[in-house]
Amino acid sequence: MNATADLTARLTGLVSALRAHGVRIGTGETVDAARATRELGLADRELLREGLAATLLHTTGQRAVFDAVFDLYFPRRVGTPEGRTDPADPADRADRADRADPADRADLRERLAAALATHDTALMARLAMEAVDGFGGYGSSPASDGWSSHQTLDRLRPQTLLARVRDEVRARDGAAGFGDRLLEDEIRRRIEEFRRMVAAEARRRVAERRDRDEIARRAVAPTADRVDFLFAGKDRLAELRRTVQPLARKLATRLAARRRRAARGTIDLRRTLRGSLSTGGVPMRPVLRRRRPARPELVLLCDVSGSVSGFSDFTMLLVQALHDQFSKVRVFAFVNRIDEVTGLLVRGAADPDGLGARIRQEAAITGWHGSSDYGAALGEFTERYAEAAGSRTTVFVLGDARNNMGDPNLPAVGELARHTRRVHWLNPEPCSRWGTGDSAALEYAGLVDMHECRTIRQLSDLIGRLLPV
Repeated sequence: MNATADLTARLTGLVSALRAHGVRIGTGETVDAARATRELGLADRELLREGLAATLLHTTGQRAVFDAVFDLYFPRRVGTPEGRTDPADPADRADRADRADPADRADLRERLAAALATHDTALMARLAMEAVDGFGGYGSSPASDGWSSHQTLDRLRPQTLLARVRDEVRARDGAAGFGDRLLEDEIRRRIEEFRRMVAAEARRRVAERRDRDEIARRAVAPTADRVDFLFAGKDRLAELRRTVQPLARKLATRLAARRRRAARGTIDLRRTLRGSLSTGGVPMRPVLRRRRPARPELVLLCDVSGSVSGFSDFTMLLVQALHDQFSKVRVFAFVNRIDEVTGLLVRGAADPDGLGARIRQEAAITGWHGSSDYGAALGEFTERYAEAAGSRTTVFVLGDARNNMGDPNLPAVGELARHTRRVHWLNPEPCSRWGTGDSAALEYAGLVDMHECRTIRQLSDLIGRLLPV
C-alpha cells in the first residue's frame, strides 16, 4: 500500500470509528478533514490532531473519544520503546512482565516521580511506553495475548507517589503558590494524566497486533451520553451528573416548543366544514379546537438499590431541574419500602453527588432486609400516597423490575395505571434481559408502558417524547 492509500485508509478508519461512537460526521466534514490533512501534513502530529478535531467534532464532550481514537490511527510511534524487538511468543512477553526486576520497577517509579514533580509530559509519555512494555504483557497464546493498562498500573502503583511528589515540589519551589490541598489536587491530576497515557499506549500496542478498527470501537471509553448507567463507575456517574443542567435546559426548550404547538389545538372538522359553506365547501379557513392547557403533575417512583441507584439519582436530578415545566413534581424513593424524598431533592440540588447517601440516611426505604421488593413498595405507594396520583398525573417508575422472586403485586400496578393519566416505566436493562432470572419486567410491561433506558441519549429522547404537555 502506498503512502497516499495508507493515509486515506487511516482517515476513513478514524471517521468510521468516531461514527461508531455516536459522533455525527457527514460527507462534508470528511472532505474537510481530508483537505485539512493535505494542508497540515504529517510533520506536526499535534497540529494535525487539532486540525482534524476542528473539522470533525461538534461539541467539546466528544473530544476525549476523538483523542483516544486519533492515537490509534495516527500513533506517536510504532513498535516497542527504543526499537526493541517484541518477543514472538506471547508466553515470553507475559513471562517478562511477571519476572520484572524490582530494581527496574523502583528505577521507573523514581523517574516517574521526577517527571510528575516537574510535569514533564514528554518524559511521562516515554515512561508510559516503558511501563507497558515492561509490566503490561499477558497471555499464553496468539489468540489471548496483549497488553493491559490495568496490570501495568497495578504493578507500578503511581498513585502511591503522591506524598513523595508533593514533598519534592514543596522543597523545590515552595509549591509555586499552591496550598496543600490545591497542590495535592494538581498532583492527582498529573497522575491521572499518566494513567491515561498508559491506557493509550496499551491500546496502541494491542491495535498493532490485532484489528485496529475493532480496538477503536471496543477499547475506547464512550462519550458521556452513551455510557450505560448500570456499568458506569463512580467517576463516570459524577461526570454524568455534571451534564444535568445543560441537558435540562435543552429539554425545557423542547417541552416549551411542544407546549406551544399543543396550545394551538387540533382542527375542529365540524366547525371548519360549516365555515366553508361560503366558499362552496372549500375549507379555506380551518377552525381549531380551543384548548385550555393546564400544566400537568409528575410523580417519580425510583428504585435506589444497587447499581440501579446511579440511574435513578441522575433521572431524579434531571426532573428536578425541569420542575418549572410542571404544576407539581413529587419524588418517591424505595428499596422494599417507599418514602417521599421531594424535599431532600430540592435541598440537595447544590450537592448532586451526595444525593444517594442523603436518601439512604434520611428516608425510610428499607424494612427488615435490603433487597428490592417492587411489589411491596408499589403496594405501599397505592395505600399511603393515593392522593399523589390523580387523573392529571403522569407517573414514571425508574428501575430494573428485578423483584428477587417476590410477589410483583400486579393489582397495585393496575390500580396505579387506572387512576393516573399515564404510567411509564424506564428500565435501565436491555430488552433482551427482561423476564430473565428474577426480572418481572414482562409482567409489568403487560400493564404499563415499559421503555429501555440505558444511556443519557435514550433518557433524553424518552423524557423529551414522553413528558406530558
